This record gives sequence, C-alpha cells and structure tokens, in this order.
Amino acid sequence: MIFLTPFTLLGLLTLPLVWWLLKATPPTPRRQSFPPIQILRRLRPREADVARSPLWLLLVRLAAVTLLVLGLAHPVLPGEHVPTSGHGPLLLVLDDDMLSASGWSQRIATAQGFVDDAAHANRPVLLLLTAATVDSLGAQDTPHARPATIVQQQLNSLRPAPWGTDRAALAHMLETHPPGDVGNVVYLANGVASTGDAAFSKALKALGPVQEVRFPDAPPLALAPASARNGPVIARILALPDASAPRSFTVRVHTQDGGTLAVVPVTLPAGASSADVPVELPNTVRNRIDQIALAGQASAAATVLFDEGDRLRPVGLMTSGAADTPLIGPLFYLRRALAPTADLHEGNDAALLTQPLSVIIAPDGTLADPATRQKVTDWVKNGGTLVRFAGPALAGEHHEAGQPAPAGEGEDDTAPQQPSAQTSTDPTTDLLPVALLDGSRQLGGTMTWGAPQKLAPFDAASPFHGLDIPADVTISQQVLASPVADLAAHSWARLTDGTPLVTHAALGKGEIVLFHISSTADWSNLPLSGLFVAMLQRLTDHANGVSIPADDSLLAPVMTLDGEGVLAPPPPSARGLKANAFADTAVSQAHPPGLYGPRAARRALNAGTHLVNLVPAQPVGTVTTPAGRRPDTPLGRYCLLAAALLLLLDAVMVLLMRAGVSFGKRNPTRSSTLSLALLLAIGVPINARAAEADSPTLPPPQPATASLASPQQGTPSVPGAALETRLAYVLTGHEDVDTVSRQGLQGLSDYTNARTSAKLGHPDGVRPGQDDLSYYPLLYWPITLDARTTPAQTAALTTFMAHGGILLIDTQGQDVSSQNNGDTSGSFAGDAPGTRSALRRVTSDLPIPPLATITDHHLLAHTFYMLHDFPGRYAGQPIWVAREGQAENDDVSPVIIGSADWAHAWAVDENGNTPYAVIPDGADQRQLAYRFGVNAVIYALTGNYKADQVHVPMLLQRLGE
Repeated sequence: MIFLTPFTLLGLLTLPLVWWLLKATPPTPRRQSFPPIQILRRLRPREADVARSPLWLLLVRLAAVTLLVLGLAHPVLPGEHVPTSGHGPLLLVLDDDMLSASGWSQRIATAQGFVDDAAHANRPVLLLLTAATVDSLGAQDTPHARPATIVQQQLNSLRPAPWGTDRAALAHMLETHPPGDVGNVVYLANGVASTGDAAFSKALKALGPVQEVRFPDAPPLALAPASARNGPVIARILALPDASAPRSFTVRVHTQDGGTLAVVPVTLPAGASSADVPVELPNTVRNRIDQIALAGQASAAATVLFDEGDRLRPVGLMTSGAADTPLIGPLFYLRRALAPTADLHEGNDAALLTQPLSVIIAPDGTLADPATRQKVTDWVKNGGTLVRFAGPALAGEHHEAGQPAPAGEGEDDTAPQQPSAQTSTDPTTDLLPVALLDGSRQLGGTMTWGAPQKLAPFDAASPFHGLDIPADVTISQQVLASPVADLAAHSWARLTDGTPLVTHAALGKGEIVLFHISSTADWSNLPLSGLFVAMLQRLTDHANGVSIPADDSLLAPVMTLDGEGVLAPPPPSARGLKANAFADTAVSQAHPPGLYGPRAARRALNAGTHLVNLVPAQPVGTVTTPAGRRPDTPLGRYCLLAAALLLLLDAVMVLLMRAGVSFGKRNPTRSSTLSLALLLAIGVPINARAAEADSPTLPPPQPATASLASPQQGTPSVPGAALETRLAYVLTGHEDVDTVSRQGLQGLSDYTNARTSAKLGHPDGVRPGQDDLSYYPLLYWPITLDARTTPAQTAALTTFMAHGGILLIDTQGQDVSSQNNGDTSGSFAGDAPGTRSALRRVTSDLPIPPLATITDHHLLAHTFYMLHDFPGRYAGQPIWVAREGQAENDDVSPVIIGSADWAHAWAVDENGNTPYAVIPDGADQRQLAYRFGVNAVIYALTGNYKADQVHVPMLLQRLGE
C-alpha cells in the first residue's frame, strides 16, 4: 500500500491525546444533604450517565479517528501485474480515432511492446484499427495475422485519424470474417463509449481472453463549438468525469497565420464532464479568430475552426431621436434579429457615418431630412450598403409636385395608381432603388376585398436563395414599385402576386436595398418570424462580400485537419459536402474536419460539433495500465466510509446507554430485565400522554393526587403537578361552573404555551383542605352564591398564599342588588346576585392585605404584555390587588379579586372554539383577556422580577412607543 499524501499520517500522532481526552473524567461531585429534594428519590430515572467511557467505546472512537486520518492520506493499493497469456496469434486492436491522438506516442510505444513480446515468442500478430472505414475493412475477405516485424513497421507509420471510431463495423467484420484461432486479444482503448460497443465487446470475447489497456496519463479531450454563435462562450471543453480533483486547461485563440490573440485558462470542476470557454475580446479582434485549440493537445478533436458565419459584421441602426417603444418601436425587431450575429451601433447619421460600418439600416422616417440623405448618399457611393424600410412616412412622400396626399387618398390600393411626377427621375437620388407609386397598398382588412399575400420562392440570383419560407408569413400592407421594364432585375423578393417585397439598386460603389414593408409588425408578420433574422443576416454577409449558401450547393474541401490537428490540403479521399448538410454531417474519411467552399462562401466542419459529452466506456476485458498492471485501487473512500460508520455506531451506542441499556460485564438476564422494566416505566407515561394528545376532548377534572409515576402497587405516588407546571381551579360542586373553569384555564394554558417560554400542563381541579396546593403557582376561584369555607379550607388557602401562591378570585359578574341605588350605568358586567355577600363570607377569615384598584403602573400590567385595560368576559370592571408596600413575599400581591368573568373569556371547547361571547368588544376584548391571563401567570411564576430597576429604561422606552 502506498499513500499519495503521506504527510497526513502525522495526524496519527494525535491518538494519545484523543485517548487522554476520552479517558478524562470530571472530579467527583460533593455530596450535600438537602431535605426538600427527598421527593425526587421517588422518581425513576430515565437517563443514566456513566462515570467514564467503557473500553470498547474508546477503541471504537480511536479506530474511527485512525481510519479518518488514513482516508485523508489517500491510500492506494498498487495493481498486480497481468501476464500475457496465449500461444497462438496475437490480436492487437487499436483505437486510432481523433480522441486517441492525446498521448499517441505512448499508445504506439505500448503497442510496440506487445508486438516485441510476440516476436520473442515467434507469434504472428493481427492488427485491427477501430477508426478504419467500412470500405477498408471490407477490402480483406478474411483478416490474417502477419509477422511481428511487418506489424512493427505498420505501427511506426500509423497516425491518428481525424474522425471517430466505428466499432460496430469492426464487430460486424469479425463476425462475418472470423480470423481463426487467436491466442489472446489486446485492446488499446481510448476509454470513451460509442455506438456498437456491446457487439464489439461480444466479438472480441468470442475470440479469446481480452486484455484492455487504458492510458490514465493521456485522457481523451475534445473541444466542441459553442451552441450559440457569436456569444461570450466560443467553445466547450469535453472530458471524461473525474471526481478526484479539479483539472486546469489552457485554450489558445489563433489567427489564420498562427498568431495568438488570447490565452484563456479554463478549470473543469471535479466530477464535471464539460466546461465553457469564455472569451472577452473587442469585436474587431474577435473577427480575426480563425482557430481555437487546447494547449498541449495535438488532435483534430481539440481544435475548432471558424468560418465566415462566425464573424460579427458591424451594422448601424439609424435612429430618429425618439424613444424606441418595446414591441412597436421601429428598431425593436431589428435589434433582436441582428444582435446575435452582428456588431450593432445605434445613433443618428452624424454618429454612424464616422464609424467603419459596412451596413446602415434606416427605418421609416429617419431619412426625411435632405441634408441627411445627401450625407448617406455620399457614404453609399463610397461602398456602403443602405437597407431601408418603408412605412407611413415613406408612403406619404411621393405625390404630385411633392405635396402631401389628401386625407385617405394614400390608404386605398384597389384603384390603379399612376406614377408621380418624380418617377421619371433617377430614384437613387432619393435613396430609393426603384420609383414608388403614391400611398400604400392594403391587403386584407375590413375595407378591402383582397387577402394578405404570402411570399413567393426566392430567385437563384437573390441573396435569399435557399431560405425556407414559413407558410404563416403574410404581408398585409406594402408600398408599390412603379412598373418599369427592368423592375424584375431590381427585385430580390416578391409576393405571390408578383409585386416586389425587397428591391435593390447600385449607387456608386455601394448598394441601396428597400423592404417595401415596415420594420414593425404593423404591415406584416415577417418581423416576427425566423425568416426575418435569416434575411437580415444574408444582407449583412452580402454587404461584406460573403455569400454563404444554405441550399444543396456542393462545397469542395479546401483545407482539412489531420489527426494531430494540423491544417493541410485535403487528402484524396475527401469529398465535397452540400451546403445544407453541414449541421447533420459527422466527420468521416469522406468528410474530414476542415474548411469547405470558396473564401466568400467558406464553411467549417468541426470534429467536435456532434459531441455532447464524453461517456466512459464499459471494460471489454481485464483492464490494465500500459505497464501491464491492473489499475491501482484507491482505498481512501473506503477508509472514510468505515470511519463514518464507526462514528454512527458510536452515536447509536451512546443513545442506547443514555436510555439505560447496559453493555458492561453484568448478568445478561438481569440487564435485560432491568432494561425491559425501564422501557416499560418510560413507555407507560409516554403512551398515556400520546393518547391524551390524540384525544380531541379536554381532560376531565383530576384530583391533585393523580400520579404519573410507578405503576407498582404500594409505592408512594408522585402528583402530576410535581412533574410539570399546572394551573388549578377550586371545585365549586356546580358542574357548569367547574366545566367553564377547566375550559378557561386550558385555553389560557394553551395560549401561554404558544407565546411564552412557560410550558403549562392541563389544569387540575382542587379542593382546599383535601388536596395539596403547594404545587400550583396560581389558583382560580370562581365565587358562587352558595360558596362557603371550612376552617380546614381556610387554613389551606392561608398556607397557599403565605408560601407565594396567588389566589385569583372571580365573582363572574356584579351583584346588582347590592349596588347603591341599583346604578349599573356604564357597566358591561353580567348579573351575579348574592356573590358580593358570598365573597365577604369566604374571605372573612383569609389574611387579605389592604387592597387597591389596579392601574397600568402596577407590576401586573407589564410582566409580559404592556396593558392598560384588564377585561374578561365583561369590560370596565375594577380589579383589586394588595396595596403597594402592604404585601409580603417581596411585595407580590397574594390575591387578585375581580368580577370580569375571565374563565368564560378564556374558555376553549373540545373543537378548539371559543363558545362564550365577550361584551362589548368581541375578539379584541378576548385578546386582551388572554394577555391579562398571561401576565397573571408570569406574575405568579416570576414575582417582582419586572419591578427590578434595571428594567425601568426599557419599560419607559416601550411606554413611549
């Protein structure tokens, strides 16, 4: 075993430190006797913390750390040597395609080694090439072995082919013309999958044992043209995926004479099979690109040739100064049609004529000024090409004596039109290729009998020849050319009725082209089609002396690439290729990669055009390296996986140990019994709570002595209120009142749990004097007409208040009969007759401190929410608390007395609804009632915490807000 990064093994020096950290234990805790926690002795522990980690767990953790360090050191198991077997002829199969050119000398040297071994053993050799064409394979009726010396000479003269493999043809040849007895098969592969691999593998295995040699030091690479022409990305690097590490490449951009325009570094991420090659160059420099290639890769697959279609022609768009409105502006469709294939410049005549432009496009209305027309005329005479578009402005210019036409006269097209007085003069003086008739011709619409016209096929002399015309392109309005004898010679495109659509005329060294429609979608839907894009591109190519055909014209090869990426004259086997077949033709012996056609119509056929991704091929036989060894086996991933599994095992064991499962040297039967008993003890309350949570009904009133502890009989029970915080209410003996109290406190508990960090359980109904009240922070006591207390109840309530409990007394309405003069004006409280005397009766023996009505400055008004009102079911009722300085327990009032009927406002039924209305403000008032309840709960739990002076600045700030 070897390590690719041996310095990482220094991490093993940390194992003693890990051992010491895992063995370290905290100091023994000091024992202190504290009587109040004796109740905890009755609880059964659910988790057990061990004093120190067991030895087996320490070993598991050390093994995980060791495997982690070893995995990061990248251990590799060297492959063993594979001996060459067989005594008959040696079948040597060689991938000699364009993807094998990388490391070609190493491939030939490896093949020579196998041939030398065969020569020493007096074995003949049969050499087969996978990139050979079907014709060359079929030239031999039956392939036969040759002496090793002849095969050595053949290997010395071999060069990689500039096209791909054809393994399916070779497999067919081996099946139809089997070579006879073969000792063994050696296949020198490029490692890239192709069509026919299954049949090829089957054919080789049928001949004998197969040894497949791959070359990891020379991986196959390819350079494919970008899918979008003239974009920022000019090519894509293709490679077999390698998850080990990112790979860096260099792409060189060359001119035809071999000069370097740019050197672009490209990084292929780990595991990726392709990467874009972006090039940022000025358009003038970019137009000089003739070839891009991968540095250090002498291969036709790693070379991309550029043709005339890859140039960005400078085109000017003349503006009229007005804003170009999207979808209806005169430049909107022109800009989108030309942007992918041209170097666009926009501006007025003064800005465009100073730039080196070959084409200027003038939408309707941009040449209305005579001075502008004169400047553009001089520019055209010097060799420029002007492309004009018609429109309402051009249709209204040509009339008798140059006067505007009367309203509506230029709109009708059905009446015959006569040439104007200007038609007798040379139309090029007005920058028009032909003379025009007055107005425009309407085709189709509600006011005409005609129908929109379609385009006729383009003539052979037209630069648009060969373009496909969509059937849905129609013309609904056009300007008509004056009928003259040579009108056909000036027409490049016509409608099906023979009227010109695009006309042209020479002017000096330049040319004028007129589209008899507008550049918007008002007169036709041509600007919405792909034909519009192709026509404009043809015009820009025509203006630059380029005429790239798109029909079935045969383009002969001019310069082709050999297998090592060198551009040279074409071989004798190269044949011409139709202009419209470049996109669908893959490189082959008949059509090698290179440049086709004359300079003005040159097209490039690249080897990587049809390559999408390089996919690893499935092994045909025993895979070895060129040295005859099996590939090295990386062990790092397995070490890291084992470390992860050990860490996962450690986590599971720790969780089980925390759950009480013992893995020590104890009696297995006893350990299992204890574990089962512990799980049952834990499962009983969990299942009880799960069933309770699933039940839609509220829990019934429970006595305070209800136990959630041990199910064993005779064991002292632990009250449920000792295990979780609960609110309580006094049972009155009236089922309706007790139900509302339970529903109210349940609703308040749910609201508190949802909005605070307090976690309250379900409320308990208690009987003072019988149930222990010390577990409850807050006791809700609804006063009924027959409420009375016994001395035992009074003593229990007194103890409850003395030890910090808060008694919330609610008369649930006002005793109207006991009010002075029966005045109830301004009050929203319900009638609770007799409750005033009942309140005096039950509190007569309680240690009630001097009381005062609560204000928004009281601590109860800002323990959690900032409140100014404290309503319940009824609003506007006074609340009485201990006067400031008159209460014990840090001045926390032990009693809160009111008549707002809070339980009805808090109540939530089994369906989650609030069944009782609140008066008079509805939902807003209920929200304030809940907030008062939360404040009361927090007040009971925290006491005078909020009264601390440290909170005064924050409270003042919130009051100010």
